[in-house]
Amino acid sequence: MRALALGLALFAAPAFAGSPLPFDVGGPFELIDQKGETRTDKSFQGKPALLFFGYADCQSICTVALPRMAEAVDLLAEQGTDVQPILITVDPDRDTPESLAENAPKIHARLIALTGDEDALAQARKSYRVESKLIGEDIEGPIYAHGSFIYLLGADGAVKSLLPPVLAPERMAEIAQGYLK
Repeated sequence: MRALALGLALFAAPAFAGSPLPFDVGGPFELIDQKGETRTDKSFQGKPALLFFGYADCQSICTVALPRMAEAVDLLAEQGTDVQPILITVDPDRDTPESLAENAPKIHARLIALTGDEDALAQARKSYRVESKLIGEDIEGPIYAHGSFIYLLGADGAVKSLLPPVLAPERMAEIAQGYLK
């Protein structure tokens, strides 16, 4: 996995900005946001986005990825690039529209958090090649192993790059700007 992350980071380098990924990723989904409204992949076209699959109560990679993604969104806004932050849950039992309405603003004021039934979420995960598996429970609740890349989507909805969640927000913003110019 580390080699894959390093290899994908190369595609995120500014010299490759605008180059397509060497594989197909992204596609259709229909989910429910934290306000109970239906959202599809088409709902976000017209504005670039950063998309992450995780869950609101995650105590692992999500606590790194989501704050960094949120900070990158703010840095991009300061540079004049409006980017929509999006979370698609891997824990639909706990990430209901009501709980997401409470938790999403804690991550970012403009975060759109999406949930749905297992079939709808499985379709979204399949489109973005995200694996997710319940691996156990602790006193806080379920623990999931799940994909951890942040997807940079262009205004056309196409995936422009994958960003490892360990990148500094400044680097995420720099890479995103390279693709969104």
